[in-house]
Amino acid sequence: MGSTEQTIDIPAELEKNVCGHMDVNLHKIERTLQVTMIERDGSVKVMGEESKVQKAISVFTNLVALARRGETISEQTVNYALSLSFAEGEEKILEIDREMICRTASGRPVKPKTLGQKAYVDSIARRMITFGIGPAGTGKTYLAMAMAIRAFRDGDCERIILTRPAMEAGEKLGFLPGDLQSKIDPYLRPLYDALYQIMGAESYLHNAEKGLIEVAPLAYMRGRTLDNAYIILDEAQNTTPAQMKMFLTRIGFGSKAIITGDLTQKDLPADAVSGLDTASRVLSNIEDIGFCRLTSRDVVRHPLVQQIVDAYEKYEEKESAEKKRRAVYQREKRDVRARREKR
Repeated sequence: MGSTEQTIDIPAELEKNVCGHMDVNLHKIERTLQVTMIERDGSVKVMGEESKVQKAISVFTNLVALARRGETISEQTVNYALSLSFAEGEEKILEIDREMICRTASGRPVKPKTLGQKAYVDSIARRMITFGIGPAGTGKTYLAMAMAIRAFRDGDCERIILTRPAMEAGEKLGFLPGDLQSKIDPYLRPLYDALYQIMGAESYLHNAEKGLIEVAPLAYMRGRTLDNAYIILDEAQNTTPAQMKMFLTRIGFGSKAIITGDLTQKDLPADAVSGLDTASRVLSNIEDIGFCRLTSRDVVRHPLVQQIVDAYEKYEEKESAEKKRRAVYQREKRDVRARREKR
């Protein structure tokens, strides 16, 4: 395929944001798409195979459009734009962050950063119950918290209830000091962290004292009916089927429930069935219940986290294929032995 070159203009005020420090974003596009990009005097020249040049220009144009909206172009943004370019969906990146959910206590806007996150947020807005299932770093809990806080501030709900199973992550911590609340607080710390960051510690404490925001272990939900509330169940992969059924049947009139979890990070005993796994099979055909499955492409933490998630997914797929191969071999071996015994 013949080589070509094209030039695209870039406004001077957006140049640093889009190209990155020492043109790091341009170098990323160059390495990924195998093109050459030269930035000079308010324009970028792109050289290489025609199809790759067109793809690089499309990615770069979308980054410029995001920068015009005031977005900071990070390494994660460039990585995601590039991944969409291979999926024939790079133009959709401009649809992601049109709506801001809310602002954090420090004034930073909270909005979806990937198409998967946008679908998740849209499902929360439209449906009574939404399941957010995906790996670490995809913003499942944080976005759910942001949607709950926005609804609370807008008067769309009267209170926020946050819960998660008090499950140790593969360690036996023994007896913890203090009263009951002190013992369970360490398990709920991630929920407190998100609340403090989005709402602010002072606002959270004020509303918590009035009983308008509640953070509690899942065991405390039994026997309650929760009306006019945003209810978030975090780390749902660590629930049993009975616990999940108990939680889902607490939901009253005017309430929304968001259930988040990562099926690859269960802390249940090896022979136990996850309530999240069961719910995804049992409830998948109910209209007002949405299932959003986020992937490693939706990871918005450090880019290394995305690579870690991908590496584990490949390893687990390989292990699963090997287990199936061994099971087939053992079954065939037993069949051969059985036929010989019959003779």
